Amino acid sequence: MRDSRMITLAHNLVNYSCGVKAGENVLVEATDIPAEMVALLVREIRAVGANPFVTLKQNRVLRELYSCGTAESLELTGRFERARMENMQAYIGLRGTLNLSELSDVPPEQMALYQKHWLKQVHMEIRVPRTRWVVLRWPSPSMAQQAGKSSEAFEDFYFDVCNLDYGRMSRAMDPLVALMEKTDRVHIKGPGTDLSFSIRGLPAIKCDGKMNIPDGEIFTAPVRESVNGTISYNTPSLYQGTKFDSLSFTFKDGRIVEAHGNPADRLMRILDSDEGARYVGEFAIGVNPFITEPMLDTLFDEKIAGSIHFTPGNAYDECDNGNKSSVHWDLVLIQTPEKGGGEIRFDDVLVRKDGLFVLDAQQGLNPDRLK
Repeated sequence: MRDSRMITLAHNLVNYSCGVKAGENVLVEATDIPAEMVALLVREIRAVGANPFVTLKQNRVLRELYSCGTAESLELTGRFERARMENMQAYIGLRGTLNLSELSDVPPEQMALYQKHWLKQVHMEIRVPRTRWVVLRWPSPSMAQQAGKSSEAFEDFYFDVCNLDYGRMSRAMDPLVALMEKTDRVHIKGPGTDLSFSIRGLPAIKCDGKMNIPDGEIFTAPVRESVNGTISYNTPSLYQGTKFDSLSFTFKDGRIVEAHGNPADRLMRILDSDEGARYVGEFAIGVNPFITEPMLDTLFDEKIAGSIHFTPGNAYDECDNGNKSSVHWDLVLIQTPEKGGGEIRFDDVLVRKDGLFVLDAQQGLNPDRLK
């Protein structure tokens, strides 16, 4: 599938997303990714005088490691990968899949071990706070199928999304960042949703192609104990290999006190992973103009123009509300008219209605202005 779009993507990941400099160490971690794309990244890293390091993984093999791993073996694996990550200045994670449900039969208790002993100590503690990183999916027939597109049409969509002018988007985000950083109370309403919380004193971070590809969100976090009310998500979620839908949470003083959704048993196991799993670590607004429909892939769905995501679990270090957890579950609510509409108010002022920004300063983020 090599074409000029792949070359452009590799160039942008190395030079724009990670800003790689001569002499730096860069880890490329590729799971079920064509070798040609990995080779292009190695070439781009070398072109700026940096040092590429590569790990190739397969979901089929990871399934076995997760399923049969002991706390000791997973901790040792995590320790090895942590030591390597500590020597990296940048990280590019390409995540493909041949089967979207490959991890669906890994027992929840085994996934919890993986998260605690491997994922947390490598990615949450080292990669996220200490490197310049970018993570992206890779187009595959299974992704095209879940998006309801032909393979060719999905590849065209993928590269439109991933190769858009993120620098232009970044500039359009600035007025919303400024508004969010002046805001105290947030009120979100829509079908089955009436939720309020504070974001006072917490930064707003624009995601403009420098951490995730595709990108297009501005995130902050609620004051941990300020969340009250109910949110009903209208977008299915694939998490830990399991598809969840019809999710609804009721909060009291920041904590999820009532939860509904399918499958209920797995939902409750995730929320009971640790104390922080029932509190929220992120609130974000999606603005990518090319992503308009969910496709059961979080990295795409959380960027949908006209959406928000409200995330049970761990807070990012860049916007730390004090919530720590092995869970970070981005769950999406779309507020476009086709999905039932809805409103976002900041300090009682209407900011977005039915997925479109209404204040003059933020209208540059509406889809017709960003494409």
